[in-house]
Amino acid sequence: MLLHLCQWLYATHFGTSIRESQYMFPVIETIHTLGIALLVGTIAILDLRLLGFVMRKEPVSRVARQILPWVWAGFVVMLISGLLLFWSEAQTNYFNLAFRIKILLLILVGLNPLIFHLTIYRKVNQWEIAPVTPLRARLAAISSLTLWTGIIVAGRMIAYLH
Repeated sequence: MLLHLCQWLYATHFGTSIRESQYMFPVIETIHTLGIALLVGTIAILDLRLLGFVMRKEPVSRVARQILPWVWAGFVVMLISGLLLFWSEAQTNYFNLAFRIKILLLILVGLNPLIFHLTIYRKVNQWEIAPVTPLRARLAAISSLTLWTGIIVAGRMIAYLH
């Protein structure tokens, strides 16, 4: 069923227009890259704060509050442009191992902040000004940075693995 949906998306006029346009695909891909840069760059700021590498004197909740609008903006840009790119190459992406790895990593990177916010972040007021954050907060930051690196690498590999 999923394969049929991918084949249908690929064959639509809209998908074909993006894929065969001299400018649309590269423009959307550039916007996608900028969205990823905004999203991952802002998330990295919080992750690096959790690891104690930057802004050690800033409370974690303040850093999180300040970057959150930028995180969501990057997410929206990345999501919309990513869906457009997928639409134009849905059938070929269905069989692409790098694409499948990227989707799996995206699911995991989505679970990471959910778990973080439902557990250790609930008591942020107890540890947010500490120079060394709790181990679980640091592990969440390391997981985030690792998963986003994997997503970027897998995303780049989509073009090279067929």
